Amino acid sequence: MSDSFFALLLTLFVGLATGVGGAAALVIKKNNLGFLSLALSFSAGVLIYLSFVEIFNRAHESLAMVHGDEKGFLFTTIAFFSGIALIALIDKFTPHTGNKTHDDNADTNHNNKKELKRTGLMSALAVAIHNFPEGLVTFMGAVYDPALGVGIAIAVGIHNIPLGIAISVPIYYSTGSKLKAILLATASGLTWPLGALFAYFLFYNGIDEGVFGFIFAAVGGIMVFVSLHELLPSAHKYGKHHQIMKGLFAGMIVMAFSLIFFGG
Repeated sequence: MSDSFFALLLTLFVGLATGVGGAAALVIKKNNLGFLSLALSFSAGVLIYLSFVEIFNRAHESLAMVHGDEKGFLFTTIAFFSGIALIALIDKFTPHTGNKTHDDNADTNHNNKKELKRTGLMSALAVAIHNFPEGLVTFMGAVYDPALGVGIAIAVGIHNIPLGIAISVPIYYSTGSKLKAILLATASGLTWPLGALFAYFLFYNGIDEGVFGFIFAAVGGIMVFVSLHELLPSAHKYGKHHQIMKGLFAGMIVMAFSLIFFGG
């Protein structure tokens, strides 16, 4: 029981790291559109790199354990695109601002704010779904070996900070509320301890590795969709192309080195 409690505390710590990233909204100048563009593209780089390099490979490892390497890779690919299909379906039924072509600056500004808010909400959804299975994994690792659990918690906690930025920045710019930006970023991270609680109730019965791998791969697809469909288009609205590319690759580099030095 004490090991389980310690593992639950670790997942709570990691989940709150998205709130730390969300707190970046406190130091943002609201009229700094260059920073907004850079932050959005940076976050896209983080999500894309994490999805293809870390999440896809881990999902493949899990599915390969159950189905063998070739079938495991096939099922990972199917799950990845299933995640894209799922989030695309959600996106289809999410209200859009439409393609109005008014010259009215107030109307244009209103539409931009609605799109930014939608971007933040979609990012929060992707991160929340992504955090659930990782909370499960962190809990299992910490129960098995507390030192391993601490390592995972520190590594992923660092990863979650830029994910919190991906949520808080568009929410802050669209609503003007720092509190809403931070609360939404923090709430998206709380699916970490929820995943841990789920693992706790299933702990003694074991967890199907194939189900975990499929969910993880689908989450990777969701994160790529959000990056390409939401974050990067929003970044292009507020910044120049070369600035956006710098942010994109900077996000990838930061995530790459965090995986190298902190174990991924």
